[in-house]
Amino acid sequence: MAIETVLVAGASGKTGREVLNLLRNTDLHVRAMTRDPANVGRLERLGADEVIVGNLLHLADADRAVRDVDAVFCAVGTTPGLDALFGEFVDGEGVINLVDAASEEGVEHFVFESSLGVGDAKAGLPLPARLLIGPILRAKDDSESHLRESGLTYTILRPGGLTNGPPTGEVVVGEGGDSVSGRIPRADVARLMIAAPFTPDAEDRTLEVVSHEGLRGTPRNTVRMTWTEPSAV
Repeated sequence: MAIETVLVAGASGKTGREVLNLLRNTDLHVRAMTRDPANVGRLERLGADEVIVGNLLHLADADRAVRDVDAVFCAVGTTPGLDALFGEFVDGEGVINLVDAASEEGVEHFVFESSLGVGDAKAGLPLPARLLIGPILRAKDDSESHLRESGLTYTILRPGGLTNGPPTGEVVVGEGGDSVSGRIPRADVARLMIAAPFTPDAEDRTLEVVSHEGLRGTPRNTVRMTWTEPSAV
């Protein structure tokens, strides 16, 4: 089945906005999701064809978000801080709800922006950062596991430390957890995310990614990937 309609979950976040910026140059129909009604106009100006307001912690909202969608780009995230130590995480229960809804809908491909430091990629994130966002990392780990077991075709990307710099176009991709460490611009992550559903080699894989210039230490278990981006308008 051809991918024609896509959902960007977490569209008002920094990575989500980068994803929208790239998708506006494609022939895809783009649905953006945000929790805040105040973001609707901004997301439309960024190129969203439609915007749905909802909270992924509510399963009914997740169901609405994926209706008639062919691919999901999930870039949701919890801001580190004292508030992130308590309650439910959109990175966890919210993503799990979205995965379940996507599975029920028969979505073709689910792309999840996770993080270095999650699961067997623990060594890729420095200890102070792991301590700061430990609960968030555990929530993302639960979501990763749920996605792998869902039956959906998926790509999980575990970026290193995210920056707001321009895209470098040169990334180092590892696989197997203890592979790469360092930093990467969100713009590079967004480009990999939108390419994943159109890149057969990315199917059902969990990949660690940093930029070449942001690489820290010696990479291990690297893989060569030829990414295919969606067709331009």
